Amino acid sequence: MLNEASVMEAARAGGNTPRARGFLPELVLIITAALWGGTFLVVQLAEQHTGTLFFVAARFLTAGGLTCLLFARALPGLNRAECVAGGVIGVVMFGAYTLQTWGLRSISSSQSAFITGMYVPVVPFVQWLFSKRAPRLAGWLGIGCAFCGLVLLTGWRQIVSLQLGAGEVGTLIAAALIALEIVLVGYFARPGLDSFRMTVVQLLVVGVLALCAMPLAHEAVPVFSWGWALPVLALGGLSAVIYTAMNWAQQTVSPTRATVIYAGEPVWAGLVGWLAGEALPMRALVGAGLVVLGVLVSEVRLGKKNAGDNAG
Repeated sequence: MLNEASVMEAARAGGNTPRARGFLPELVLIITAALWGGTFLVVQLAEQHTGTLFFVAARFLTAGGLTCLLFARALPGLNRAECVAGGVIGVVMFGAYTLQTWGLRSISSSQSAFITGMYVPVVPFVQWLFSKRAPRLAGWLGIGCAFCGLVLLTGWRQIVSLQLGAGEVGTLIAAALIALEIVLVGYFARPGLDSFRMTVVQLLVVGVLALCAMPLAHEAVPVFSWGWALPVLALGGLSAVIYTAMNWAQQTVSPTRATVIYAGEPVWAGLVGWLAGEALPMRALVGAGLVVLGVLVSEVRLGKKNAGDNAG
């Protein structure tokens, strides 16, 4: 029977090993993907009332403050390694969310969601660079199915109408940074590092960096408006939940498999729309099926040697 340290070390390497927590981490990531689905439109609406950096700062300082309250008893144990890990992830997140939020000023929320989804096929390559081990064949197949499903869900028009303007390029860079963030979360999931304290650090780092960048961008604090205050409170609370769950779950779920699960985000968004009375075209149903298939395929072991020698 594997102890916790063995499981976490195996997760860092990306392998599929028996998990001490069963399927709970996967379930947590599925819920995380479902919550993530509606954030694009909320951010775009808030951008009408505030500047990019102020919104990012307010959102993540709110999230960081909530996690400080939530994990107050654990914070005295914060060590240097957790500060470094949380700081590195926080810097990457700052770049990703600043560019993504800024991009929403000039492109639609659906375009932003589609371009951001480009991180799905990028994660295995970034993980390969970190672990020096190629993902398993099942991982590649799962990623492929999930990405094809994303394309069908968002529609071919997104590809045809896609123009590489400033907003699109910024969002594309943000997608690459999100891929790096996911891999870094898995990389720092190691014995001796507390995922909850790391979450506090990374959220506060994003907020502080955005706040410090405001004078450099000549961005002023906006006049108070519920148009930005409500989204800040809502997304601040949501970010606290999402990143706490993500950091905890990825201690035992490899970045490649986590990415396949995150790809289900538009599936949940489509399901909510369907429940609200929107019609789902056949291509969307096929796309949703491919994303679900990707999650299942990524768990298949295609031969003992491949499963043992390659990261998943």
